[in-house]
Amino acid sequence: MRPHRPQASVVVIGHDDAAHVSDAVRSALAQGPAVREVVAVDDCSTDGSADLLDRLADDEPRLRVIRLPVNSGGCGTPRNTGLDAVTAPHVMFLDSDDVLPPGAADALLAAATRADAQVAGGLCVRRELPSGREVPWEPGLYASPAVLAHPARRPRLVHDTLCVNKLYATGFLRDHGIRFPEGRFRYEDIVFTARVWAAAPRVALVPDRVYVWHVRRSARQLSISLDRAGIGNWHSRTLACRTAHGILLDAGEKVLARRARAKFLDRELRMYARELLSRDEEYRRAWWAHTRAFLAEYDAADLARDPVAPGRLTARVVLASPEPRDLHRLRELAARPARLRPPYARAADGTACWSSDLPEVTLEALSARPAPLLPLAVDAELRPRARRLRLRLHELYGGVARAGPREVEVEWRHRDRAGVTVRRTVPLRVSSAGNTWTAQTPVHPERLASLAPGAWDLRLRLRFRDGSTRRVTAHALAGPGLLRRDALPSLRHGVVLVHPYATHSGSLALRVAAGLRGIAPVLHGRLRRLPH
Repeated sequence: MRPHRPQASVVVIGHDDAAHVSDAVRSALAQGPAVREVVAVDDCSTDGSADLLDRLADDEPRLRVIRLPVNSGGCGTPRNTGLDAVTAPHVMFLDSDDVLPPGAADALLAAATRADAQVAGGLCVRRELPSGREVPWEPGLYASPAVLAHPARRPRLVHDTLCVNKLYATGFLRDHGIRFPEGRFRYEDIVFTARVWAAAPRVALVPDRVYVWHVRRSARQLSISLDRAGIGNWHSRTLACRTAHGILLDAGEKVLARRARAKFLDRELRMYARELLSRDEEYRRAWWAHTRAFLAEYDAADLARDPVAPGRLTARVVLASPEPRDLHRLRELAARPARLRPPYARAADGTACWSSDLPEVTLEALSARPAPLLPLAVDAELRPRARRLRLRLHELYGGVARAGPREVEVEWRHRDRAGVTVRRTVPLRVSSAGNTWTAQTPVHPERLASLAPGAWDLRLRLRFRDGSTRRVTAHALAGPGLLRRDALPSLRHGVVLVHPYATHSGSLALRVAAGLRGIAPVLHGRLRRLPH
């Protein structure tokens, strides 16, 4: 007789998602005997989702369907409803538009059982649809198996605010009263995971893929995490982060609380600052005022540690100025990797500073950083008709000259096809003034289109005198003849459609399509996105 295996319940929540909820439920049921039951909570859908779930339940005894009589307006209430209903000793959460990969429940249950852990976490991947490109979420946390007696043993855990890539001991959640915020509370994951870490569970981490998060940017109804156009979204994000910090602090978890504040600066603040230029003036002013008020709650130690880190430097600029300013420069600073573009000002006493009218925002800490850690700025000028890319690296308070840049590896990387790249290494030449370094390399749109149509991102690796390197992206220069669509004649394809453009962070990217067959999907996609 086989020994009794630990089992999990999977709570699936959804609202008006008939197109995807069946796939989510089936992916949970496909976990096999590891899943005792799937509890599907329909949040008062009007598109037939609940009827669809009922039909699935007719043929699957492990599936139970709960219908909420009134829409809750968020994800917290349906998850709490499911949590109250589960009967297995462990529980997982799944959204209706995502899926569990095969073996996810087995991997998490095995880790939790071996380590006697109340929480087990694994790797989540963000899958961009329809391209299928996958980006791992917080991969460093799940690079290798680990068992932590306390979350504070790995403070980076507070960066993983997802609830769905983890398995929880049901009794642990119930004993500590750990639940999601009810009703129309956005970013409920941030608060829930703070409550989990505040309860000091034993944690097991595994490198296995345990969750696939589907990202549908062209959907008619964007998910909460993608729908950031209104200022209310920023208010919701800061409320969730403030609440999470308070939970950790009240629990005596000072290390985790301070790390949560650092996470806000490095993730949330940079993400929203990167998008400010795409918002209207009313939004920018409201965002700036709200952000200043939120950051005023930080103490000096929160900003003093590594004061020129991109998030902390952004925070210091916002706090120092009552009005929105330097948005182009802040967008570049929010890029990954960060770029600190000119002008490079000095205060009256000669110290490096953000600008002459904000001398209190000092940049002196940059002088202690080696070049591979500096927020180096590279400008990129792409002229498709000339098949030429020009790069210009800026000096940064003497740090670049001290390192002695020698060459740059230029890589075009296809955004949706992993491993499809084109590389070339070219020398960097110093200007007569000694404050910039330039390089030039040919670009062949026909070759890129032949390898794969679509978007190509530019990535650079600078090499210095001592052999050290620094990965950077390049700022897309605008101007006459730059960043515009063009159709290039091609012997092989007849025509190649080329569109250099700047991403949300100002980085240079390039879209290519070959021939009439290649151009047609591009035009169709653009027309399809017009209503949104």
